[in-house]
Amino acid sequence: MTRSSASVTAADARDTGRGVAFGLAAYTMWGCFPLFFALFQGVPAFEVLIHRVIWSCAFLAGLITLLGRWSPVRLALAEPRRLGRVLGCALLIALNWGLYIYSVETRHVLQASLGYFMTPLVNVALGMLVLRERMARLQGVAVALAVAAIAIQLVMLGELPWISLTLAFSFGTYGLLRKQVRLDGLSGLFVETLLLLPLALMALGWLTQAELSHFLDEGRTTLLLIASGVITALPLLAFAGAARRLRLATLGFLMYLNPTIQFAIALWVFHEPLPATQLATFILIWLGLALYSWSAWQTHSRRAAPGMAAR
Repeated sequence: MTRSSASVTAADARDTGRGVAFGLAAYTMWGCFPLFFALFQGVPAFEVLIHRVIWSCAFLAGLITLLGRWSPVRLALAEPRRLGRVLGCALLIALNWGLYIYSVETRHVLQASLGYFMTPLVNVALGMLVLRERMARLQGVAVALAVAAIAIQLVMLGELPWISLTLAFSFGTYGLLRKQVRLDGLSGLFVETLLLLPLALMALGWLTQAELSHFLDEGRTTLLLIASGVITALPLLAFAGAARRLRLATLGFLMYLNPTIQFAIALWVFHEPLPATQLATFILIWLGLALYSWSAWQTHSRRAAPGMAAR
């Protein structure tokens, strides 16, 4: 091995190490979100969502200005006809954000955790149903295990885990639409919140006029509402740093850190009950994820093999 190739390998290793650090930071922050949103005692989830949209938009605008990244935003806004999918993404992410805040407010963090564990399997199902993608055999078994898990909960408890399903399908559909939008993560989220901003401002005006707004009531609540915009953007920036440096397979593995932390917080911080039926649901989902991960790893290995042989 020449000195130059050794230095390149060392540089690649350092870059990968930074990517893993960024990925761990992003998914750890997302996983700890229940601890933040639990601080909004007495503030309805709808009002927190309104401020999350407003202050995310404001913070992202400042960040884009600081980074000099207005060009893709201007290009997107210059073609209103292409904003339909972006608007769809905006409405789906608003639904996901609002329901997630509601799940923390009502102490259903276990259901939220289950929803994000289910998301990769929902992505597989949506890819097959909408994009007509071929489903590998192990992926099919994984999706079948997820369906069986939901069926068990429906039969044993007499109700669907609607928070889990709505979070999984809203985020899965968001990802499906987001792939068709030519915007990076930072610019895309800004345009999405920008499209939601008029609705959020009107809702804030209505709350204020009806004297239902908690904004400016006390300093702590006001600072928390403003901070909701900042904490929305920070993990996204860390994720962008990870996505530039890591393989998709590595990112997919790190993704499970988010719902795992939520699961731990639900049990050990919020002391949510975990009955046997719900535990069985989680176990089936975890088995499905294990099969899904194994299938994804096999697929990646087969694709990487020709390139390695050529070297």
